[in-house]
Amino acid sequence: MIKLSRINGMPFFLNAELIEQIESTPDTVITLISGKTVMVAEPLETVLKRIVAYRSRLFRGIRVRRTKKGKEKC
Repeated sequence: MIKLSRINGMPFFLNAELIEQIESTPDTVITLISGKTVMVAEPLETVLKRIVAYRSRLFRGIRVRRTKKGKEKC
């Protein structure tokens, strides 16, 4: 989940896994996979940075090991 603000300044959390696309028109509009759109106060670049940080936190603990046969194993 990433923390964003609606245009009126009210904060909310959005599941970043449900984002289909993000547009800057000039307001930032996020379209979810359900088709619902959400307009946020943050610029597009800020939303992208928060998504990248969120995904980095998710995958930080995952490590890939190679077996003796050269196959990858989580």
